[in-house]
Amino acid sequence: MTIGTTHSTGSSLRPTTAKTATQVKEKEPADVAAARRVLETEIAGLEALATELGASFAAAAERLAAIKGRITVTGIGKSGHIARKIASTLASTGTPAQFVHAAEAGHGDLGMIAEGDAVLALSNSGDSSELADILAHARRFRMPVVAITSRAKSALAEAADVTLLLPAAVEACPNGLAPTTSTTMMMVLGDALAIALLERKGFSANDFQRLHPGGQLGRRLLKVADIMHRDAGVPLVSQDAGMAEAILAMTAKSFGCVGITDPAGRLAGIVTDGDLRRHMGDGLLREGVGKVMSRKPKTIRPQALAAEALAVMNENAITSLFVVDEAGKPIGILHIHDCLRAGVA
Repeated sequence: MTIGTTHSTGSSLRPTTAKTATQVKEKEPADVAAARRVLETEIAGLEALATELGASFAAAAERLAAIKGRITVTGIGKSGHIARKIASTLASTGTPAQFVHAAEAGHGDLGMIAEGDAVLALSNSGDSSELADILAHARRFRMPVVAITSRAKSALAEAADVTLLLPAAVEACPNGLAPTTSTTMMMVLGDALAIALLERKGFSANDFQRLHPGGQLGRRLLKVADIMHRDAGVPLVSQDAGMAEAILAMTAKSFGCVGITDPAGRLAGIVTDGDLRRHMGDGLLREGVGKVMSRKPKTIRPQALAAEALAVMNENAITSLFVVDEAGKPIGILHIHDCLRAGVA
C-alpha cells in the first residue's frame, strides 16, 4: 500500500474512521516503526530492571549516603557520557559529586579523588581496562566503590563493594552492538540513586533553588524575601499620622501607596493613589490617615514564591504588596516591577 494514498470502493470516497493498532503500524513510515521498536525494547529493559531492583540498591544508597566527601562518577565511552550526566544530577540534587574521565585518571586526575570520597563506576562489560587506575586508587584509600555493570563475574564487579547488576536485555540497535538499552538502564539507575539520596537528606525546593539560581527554574523558585524592599525602603506611617505625612511618605518611596501601622506595629491599613482620588477635596490634607485608609489590605508571606505574589497582584489588579511576618508586622514591600525584573512571569 502506498503511504498517504486514500483508497475507496465504488464511486464515493469515504475516509476510514476506525483503524486497528496493527493497521496503524503497517502504514506508519519506516523511521517511526524503527523509533517505536527502540522505545519498546528499552522499556522492556527498564521493566526488567525495576523487577530485579532490591537489596543491592539499598546497600548502594547506604554506602553513598554515609560518605563525608564527594561521589566520583566514572566510565569510558558511552558509559562515560552517562556517568557525566549522573554526576551532574547528583550534584544538582544535594549530593556533592564530580565526573572523572577514566582515561584521564592515571594522568593526574586521581588527585581529584580524595579520602572520604566514594566511586560510582559504570561499565557495561565491567572489564574496561581504563577503570583500573581509579579502582586501584579507591582500594588503596579504602573508598567505597559502587559498580553498575551487566556482568557479575567482571573485574569491576569483583573490585566493587556493591554491584548494581543490569539485567540481561536486548540492545535496541538491530545489530545488538551499539549501547542503547544498557546505557538507558545505567542512566535510570543513576537517577534512582540521586533521588534516593535526595529523599534521605530531606532536600527541599528551597535547597534546589539555592543550587539553581540561574535560568527559568531558578526564577520559578524565587521567594518574596529574595526580591522585596526592606527597612527604610518600606513606606510606612503610624495610625495617628495625618494625610500630609502619608502623602510625603508615598511620594518619597514611589510605590503608589503607604502602609499604616497600629500601636503594636501591625499593618492596620493602606493608603493608595486610588484612596487619594476617592477622597480628593480641600480638606484632605487635614484628615487623619484612619479616615482615608483601606483596611485589611492584601499581604504576602516573605517565604511565599514570588510567582504567588505576582498572581495575587494580578488577581486583585494591584501593583504592590506589603510583606508581613507571622505577627502581621510589615517587613517589606514588593512591586509588580520587582517580579518582572526578576523574570518571574
